[in-house]
Formats: sequence, C-alpha cells, structure tokens
Amino acid sequence: MLCQPSTCALTMLAPAKLNLFLRVVRKRADGFHDLETVMTSINLFDTLLFEPTDSSEVTLRVVMASSQNQNSLPPAPIPTDSSNLVIRAAQLLKEYAGSSAGVKITLVKRIPSAAGMGGGSSDAATTLAGLNRFWNLSRTREELSELASQLGSDIGFFLGGCSTAICRGRGELIEPLRIPTSLHFVVARPNSGLSTPAVFKQCRPNESGASVEEFAKSLQHPGNCRMVRLLLNDLQAPAESLNDDVKQLRQQFNKLPVLGHLMTGSGTSYFGVCASSRHAGMMAARLRAAGVPWVHVARSCS
Repeated sequence: MLCQPSTCALTMLAPAKLNLFLRVVRKRADGFHDLETVMTSINLFDTLLFEPTDSSEVTLRVVMASSQNQNSLPPAPIPTDSSNLVIRAAQLLKEYAGSSAGVKITLVKRIPSAAGMGGGSSDAATTLAGLNRFWNLSRTREELSELASQLGSDIGFFLGGCSTAICRGRGELIEPLRIPTSLHFVVARPNSGLSTPAVFKQCRPNESGASVEEFAKSLQHPGNCRMVRLLLNDLQAPAESLNDDVKQLRQQFNKLPVLGHLMTGSGTSYFGVCASSRHAGMMAARLRAAGVPWVHVARSCS
C-alpha cells in the first residue's frame, strides 16, 4: 500500500491482487478451509482518504471512480455501515487501542466487488495501517495482523509489506516471495459476481494436490514458460458450475494468444498472463471488442 500524508489528512492506495496458484487443502473443524495460494498485488488501486473530525465517530463515504469500460453496467451500491470491512476495521482498531478518536473516511472504488481481487480485504488492511498512523497509535505489524485475522482471510497479505507471497492456512501464514521481473496481465470481469461461501461450498478439497513450492520456484525463471503451465485454482470448476459467465470468459481466453489464463480467487474475475504491457494492451482491445464488460491491463507491483 502507498501513502501520501498531508498536514491534516492521509491518503493511501489499496491494491488489488491475483491468485496465481490456489489449492484448497482441507476443510477445517471451524468450517473454514486450509489453503495454499500464491498471491501477487497489481497496479489497480482503491484510494482511501482519512480526514480529521471533531466527533468520536467513524464515518465512511464511498465514491465510485469513473470507468473506461463502456460495456459494463453501473456497479451496485457499496454499503457505508458496519457491514463494510473498512468500518469494521476502523472500529476494531479503535476498540483495541482504547481510542476516543474519530475519522472521516472517503473510499474511492476502482477494484470491482465480488470479483476475487481482494478489494474489500485490501481496503480493510489499508484502513488498519492508515489509522494506526493517522491516530498515532504506534501499534506493531504483528498487532495489526492479529486484528486482521479477526476480520478476514486475505487481509494479512495486504498488511505484510510484500507484493507477492505464499499464503497458507486461512491466508494468515505468509511467506514473502521475490520475483525477478514484473508480471503482465490482462484482467477481465463479467457484470455478475459470486458469493465466496457458495463457491467454497461446492469445492472438493485436495490434500495431495500440486505443490505450491514448485509453483513458487517457477516464478524465479524469466519468461514465465514454466510458471504458466503450473497455474492452478481449485475454485474455478465450482465457480463455473455456479456462474456461466466465468465459463464464457474461460472460453474467450482460450481463443487469445496469452501465455496462460486462470480465474482469480473465488471469481468472477479472470486473467491472462502476457509477455509485456504492449501484449496485454492488445489482448485487452480484443476483449473489449468482444463485449467483455470490464477489462484492465495490469502488472504486478514491485
């Protein structure tokens, strides 16, 4: 995450992520699933602005950024009450620190919701880190990570200070990875979304599946030829069974000369690995011409 402080406000950027590898290992006694996944953050950001207030209240305003994707429908309204992870993260940190401070938060949304790109989790992580600084709380990363684990599975990754990592368990066990070059992607999303719990309900865990360590090693080789052969998402088949739009995206990507392609997270976003930013731009133009509602050219964050 990136921050831009001023004398009276703090602006921070919350990145989206892609899952390059996702294996569902087993279902846990608490109802959640143990995962092995490799996530990388990309240069698609929500913006959070933290401003002072005379009250002790935490308030949230959401602004939908204008989109260049002319085929997409207007996004669904995003709640600004305690059902939003930004509010929940702010209130949890405030209670933990015993603070009476308030804040006005403005969230500018660019990351699609219900898309498997971690927008809500990234916003929550950025809220924890941002308010820790904005309120001068001096809480450690370990303390913030413990709070993050109470809010959601992917939040710890965005707090970790690394752009690419192996994440295990519910996502809270994080092993940073260094990759030698940026990865280039074209990312697409249909107008429809998916419920993460519904997708996991349809998934069948695989305790003896592909090795996340082998995939991580493949990221060290320039050219990505080995990496793209090892792309994996155990949630893609159940997502396709629940949403025909995901299946249609896979079929469209099958026709594109990308290096490899995969659904991210629990869907519905889908990405293709490209050789360069120019290659990604050409693939994006084809997808837009084919009527795909939302298309974005991205690269992994350094």
